[in-house]
Amino acid sequence: MFAGDSITDSGKTNNAPLGYGYVNLFYNLMLAKHPETKITVINSGISGNTVIDLIDRWDDDVLSYKPNWISILIGINDLHKFLGGLTTFNPENYYENLRRLLTYTRKVLDNVNFILMTPFYISRNKLEGGFRAKVLELLPQYIEKVRLLSNEFSVAYIDLHDTFKKLVNIREPNVYAPEPVHPNFTGHMVIALKLLEVLEI
Repeated sequence: MFAGDSITDSGKTNNAPLGYGYVNLFYNLMLAKHPETKITVINSGISGNTVIDLIDRWDDDVLSYKPNWISILIGINDLHKFLGGLTTFNPENYYENLRRLLTYTRKVLDNVNFILMTPFYISRNKLEGGFRAKVLELLPQYIEKVRLLSNEFSVAYIDLHDTFKKLVNIREPNVYAPEPVHPNFTGHMVIALKLLEVLEI
């Protein structure tokens, strides 16, 4: 089960049921590398979602399927809303709401496994005063909350921001995304490969 925002959704309405992005790529990588594995993949991403939106639809869109694994990639919309002046979406509330989801899920589903992926921003911009620079300055606070929760709940953790940061030190950001939030095919492949790597471990 893949829960998240537009990065997870990635056009699943037009390319049902998995979309065009990392969810679809991950599924096909699994079929190619591990054909013996019986796996059902569900894309529960919805564009524009914040962690509060996930809470609102969690029972219907995630837990009703009784998944064995739940991957969560959420947070860039929370950060954008906070920068826009909506204090409800500050890093501490982000942490508390994501923690609430994890705690509730553990009570409802036995033996469920989680993969927590950090929000990311595919940009090198360091010029002060611009919006991209503000995002890059604030983003580590959200990333740290995901890391803390992964330790608290002893679940798999993928720092996607660090992954992309290393890549854009080698290649231009637009190799992986036309703008900092939404990856292109190559960027989605990066995420899918990291997911497969973690699950193989």
